[in-house]
Amino acid sequence: MSTNMLLNKIASRNFVKLGRQSKRLCSTHIERKKSSDNSNGLFTEEHQQLRDTLKKIIDKEINPYVDQWEQEGQFPAKKVFKTLGNAGLLGVTKPTEYGGLGLDYTYSVALAEELGNINCGGVPMAIGVQTDMSTPALAKFGSDKLKREFLAPSISGDFVSCIGVSEVGGGSDVASVKTTAVKKDGDYIINGGKMWITNGAQADWMCLLANTSEGPAHRNKSLICLPMNLPGITVAKKIDKMGMRCSDTAQIYFEDVRVPQDHVIGEEGMGFTYQMLQFQEERLYGAAATVQPLDNLIASTADYCRQRKVFGSPLLNNQTIHFRLAELSTEVECLRSLIYRSVGDYVSGQDMTRLASMCKLKAGRLAREVTDSCLQFWGGMGFTNEVLVSRFYRDFRLLSIGGGADEVMLSIICKYMNTLPKPPKQK
Repeated sequence: MSTNMLLNKIASRNFVKLGRQSKRLCSTHIERKKSSDNSNGLFTEEHQQLRDTLKKIIDKEINPYVDQWEQEGQFPAKKVFKTLGNAGLLGVTKPTEYGGLGLDYTYSVALAEELGNINCGGVPMAIGVQTDMSTPALAKFGSDKLKREFLAPSISGDFVSCIGVSEVGGGSDVASVKTTAVKKDGDYIINGGKMWITNGAQADWMCLLANTSEGPAHRNKSLICLPMNLPGITVAKKIDKMGMRCSDTAQIYFEDVRVPQDHVIGEEGMGFTYQMLQFQEERLYGAAATVQPLDNLIASTADYCRQRKVFGSPLLNNQTIHFRLAELSTEVECLRSLIYRSVGDYVSGQDMTRLASMCKLKAGRLAREVTDSCLQFWGGMGFTNEVLVSRFYRDFRLLSIGGGADEVMLSIICKYMNTLPKPPKQK
């Protein structure tokens, strides 16, 4: 064997070793964190038991396959969701009569945090669509018929759901959606299209936002339970994304799709309002699912820098590095506290729109900051696909875009601060 071939073989082995080391360091940090999980005053032993159940599933049924799913560009949602459904983890806050556990929202946040121990962003996001984005309005406002037809099988894991709001011409501007649902002979005839639909390629049904009348933009929309096997529905393509690789994201078209009028969730014309309420749980979930991976990345980066020698000394001895990691850890704890305060307000019945928007804004910006800094400290290894920091660097870029861009969060916060400029009065 030539010298060059031998060196290449050694380098390849080192790459694999460092990749495995990155995942092992994250797992070690998770175990360390368990001892302090209940010190926040929000969670109880019951919360921890639920997290332990989820952790076993993550360790056995999810993390061993994440690398494969990332390469394939899709994880088996039906299989994973059925496993979670059998464990009672897809409906912790949903009514017991439809298979849920009937618990308060603190349990959803506990599970969202634990889902952050999955070695990617795509699977937790897809699960969150099922539990906190496509089903809250149905659970709160839907008829008994719709709950039994769509909510119950979503809780059991027999159905995969998606949320149909964003379109090619409008994402964060929800009032501008163009998809229509026109009444005819007891049905709605749906025409239009949706874009960036998480779970769209595997979903059994969609929580669809569509215009059901010609009225004002905030009062002419309805949420509709739309089975995805109806004639006229076309999944045009699975979108190739820079991150969240194992979560399928689809562009979907509707051409004269007929659905019964009784598939409307709650009152016709209240869809915009219901969706705004639904967004609050989505934003809290997204923020809560961020803190654990950020903690894990900071800890694994510290451990890597402790082992990595530069000029005869551990890289971590560089004050720039250990001070920066301390700053980042402090910021993550601040985010966690903000999330817990928001959840406390939510479960006590208060309006948490302002705080949820702050959580979403802070989570997206901090995720970029942490992943960028940590990747820098991993050096050349951070620029490879062999370590988790590069995956989360890509995956977490979405947090400042999806579910309402940073600029939309800022506008909501400004509205509550009474600093948002009012539009000029029309003459």
